Amino acid sequence: MKKRTLFVLIMALTLIMTACGDAATSTPPAAAPAATTAAAPAATTAAAPVATTAAATQAADTTAAAPAATTAASAANTSGKAVTLRYAIWSKSQQPAVEQLVAEFKKTHPNIDVKIELTPNDQYWTKMDAAATGGALPDVFWMHASNFVRYASNNIIVPIGDKVTAEKIDTARYPSQLVNLYTYNSKIYGLPRNYNLIGLWYNKAMFDAAGVAYPDASWDWNKLREVAKKLTDTSKNIYGFAATGEDQTGFWNVIYQNGGSIISDDKKSSGYDKPETIAALKYWSEFASVDKSSPTYQQLTETSAQDLFQSGKVAMMFGGDWLAIDFAKNTYTKDKVNVAPLPQGKKKAVILHGSSNVISAKSPNQAEAWEFVKFLSSREAQDIQSQGGASGPPAARDAVEVWLKTLPQFKLSVFVDQIPDTVLYPHSVNTNSWLSLQRKYIGPMLSGQLSPEEAGKKMAADMNEALAKEGR
Repeated sequence: MKKRTLFVLIMALTLIMTACGDAATSTPPAAAPAATTAAAPAATTAAAPVATTAAATQAADTTAAAPAATTAASAANTSGKAVTLRYAIWSKSQQPAVEQLVAEFKKTHPNIDVKIELTPNDQYWTKMDAAATGGALPDVFWMHASNFVRYASNNIIVPIGDKVTAEKIDTARYPSQLVNLYTYNSKIYGLPRNYNLIGLWYNKAMFDAAGVAYPDASWDWNKLREVAKKLTDTSKNIYGFAATGEDQTGFWNVIYQNGGSIISDDKKSSGYDKPETIAALKYWSEFASVDKSSPTYQQLTETSAQDLFQSGKVAMMFGGDWLAIDFAKNTYTKDKVNVAPLPQGKKKAVILHGSSNVISAKSPNQAEAWEFVKFLSSREAQDIQSQGGASGPPAARDAVEVWLKTLPQFKLSVFVDQIPDTVLYPHSVNTNSWLSLQRKYIGPMLSGQLSPEEAGKKMAADMNEALAKEGR
């Protein structure tokens, strides 16, 4: 009862902050990730390897896919009555793929209609939080790890581990990190739907014009900085690189590449005041402040890095695998860009995140909701998801090869090949309580108002205070 009361109070504060115009996070939730993440305590730092380009085909032949839903199974596990499920998602670009999934599910579950409820990224969790407080959540909805522990610990979503076991769904098909990410108190609450990684997107035409070789796996921090300066022409407002204020798709990656961290493994203290973290922030900030090879923080606030990249004003940017869909559709980038692995610092490191499908504890259609979630985890559904233009590689190893072939003009294997170097998206019980602090310090640092050391230490102090409240 006390946990439920606490949840309601948190939701009320969230709505008040939103009404006042305060950002809940430094970046809106990504289609993957997205963007903000909190994981179950069982999560570890290094992700389990997913099939790489060469291994993906073999995995497809040797790994058993989750059982596909059938009409007989539906009859055995549901009442057979006509039911309408509400299914909430946050990505408009992925809606066509979701519509295909719903249509396919309907073929074997004629009594179950699925109504898709699309809410934009930046409004999604405000809406879900309000619905959770009022007991009106959709039956099934996309879960982002930043909110998972809050929802699981307050019994807002239901554990499905017993059903996963009963249906003999092989969770080994997924990276163990993604399974652990949606496990709370040793209970599985969500089955992963995809995962997201970051790469170095680059403009081939701009490289060709400058006579510079394309980025590859040999690149390091020094090479990135060197080439960014070569490709910059400030007289034409053209920049070699975009050092943004984004976390998952930006500076978090270089922090871990330098041996720094965002949060300790026990989730009790900030890593922002570590010397390695501060040094990484310094490296990132100097693209704009010293080299002038990146647009300023103010410029990137007014016009996104993606928009500048798509208009030929930025030659390179860190970006997620989900951008491949947008770049393929854009008339400028569709044949001018490609992607390479992230340049390495002291070591290789890239942020990993993934979303999952979860079931509301208040759903009056528990059996039907499970049938839908089970179907979404099947190999059939994962292939439809990939072919329909969903974001990022499918969560199941045996389905990766299909995704790799969806946009052959881009070297999508770059993302899968980086799996051994992944770091799970930094998280805690209430991730959003400290994610929102980044805007307070990282923005001023990139604007030159705070030194990297000042920003790191101030951020760590406030973050430690927020983390201390989680343990009370």
